[in-house]
Amino acid sequence: MEEQVVAESTDRQCVGCGVQIQTEDKGKPGYVPRSALERDPIICQRCFRIKHYNEVAPVSMDDDDFLRILNGIGATDSLVVMVVDIFDFQGSWLRGLPRFVGSNPILLVGNKVDLLPRNINLNRVRNWLQHEAKERGLRPADALLVSAEKGIGIDELLIRMGELRGLRDVYIVGVTNVGKSTLINRIIHDYGASELDITTSPFPGTTLDKIEIPLEDGRVLVDTPGIINRDQIGHMLTPGDLRLITPSARVNPKVYQLNDGQTLFLGGLARIDYVRGDHQPFIVYVSNRLKIHRTKLANADQLMAKHHGELLAPPSGDARSDLPPFSRHALKVEAGEPRDIVISGLGWISLTGKEAAYLEVHVPRGVHVGIRKALI
Repeated sequence: MEEQVVAESTDRQCVGCGVQIQTEDKGKPGYVPRSALERDPIICQRCFRIKHYNEVAPVSMDDDDFLRILNGIGATDSLVVMVVDIFDFQGSWLRGLPRFVGSNPILLVGNKVDLLPRNINLNRVRNWLQHEAKERGLRPADALLVSAEKGIGIDELLIRMGELRGLRDVYIVGVTNVGKSTLINRIIHDYGASELDITTSPFPGTTLDKIEIPLEDGRVLVDTPGIINRDQIGHMLTPGDLRLITPSARVNPKVYQLNDGQTLFLGGLARIDYVRGDHQPFIVYVSNRLKIHRTKLANADQLMAKHHGELLAPPSGDARSDLPPFSRHALKVEAGEPRDIVISGLGWISLTGKEAAYLEVHVPRGVHVGIRKALI
């Protein structure tokens, strides 16, 4: 008679991603071999592979899993820290947050400020962040800029968190890949809040359940799973292509002087047609590793058909067939105040012309394209 396998760890969680530990199914989240149950703290096999081998480990989670956790915040007495990626503000905006948090105060944190170009006025960026939040119906108690990766602004963040939270718990919320777990690791390791080490990676869905970090006053700091914004282009790419479009260093803007009747390709992921308007600069803010190609609008269709996945990459090779069909967005950029054309998850193009510009932006279906007040 075969020995029945019984999971021994139903009450334990992985300190890396928060998922419940189990020993039965290697294909499900939380798996560890039986021998690993003796470790303290305990980390699941998926987190081990992310940390040590930078491997992708997709899991089956849907939006309901994330919403279940966020829905519970409104019943608590907490400070809610909403983290956005300042380089991908539109793509990282957590829509409908007031629905989840009830009357709890919100501290808005713009992360990855180290990716912005040098000599930028950070006070202006902070004001821009507050303005954009109010445009979306959110009135945070404060807005701060940080770099979790570089440690920039962490002291000010901790002081402000202390002032706003009183004796409350703190919930850190945001969409996938905004750097929530990196931010928490910076706090707990630099300031001795805990010995835990939360798993971080460039792949969506790294944190799988709530992770509670005890604070000195008996309250907790809670890392929550990231909500997936489906209109970000990164969710359509292979891990290798995702690395190429995700900035890992300060972004160097590229300036292209365009006449109407010209086209810019951002790799093979976006095409910007300048249909009508005066000669003006197009300033492109994307990952330094993403290749940009300029051509005549009359040649754009032929170039796309012949070189998509090769010269126009990412997507790389056969991965182009995994992208949704491209859709066209007709935009008019009014003259006067500088504006950004934003492609969710990829970057933006700034226009500063004195006359109106008429554009057509082609991106994979489902990716958000919009116009905003210029960040820079």
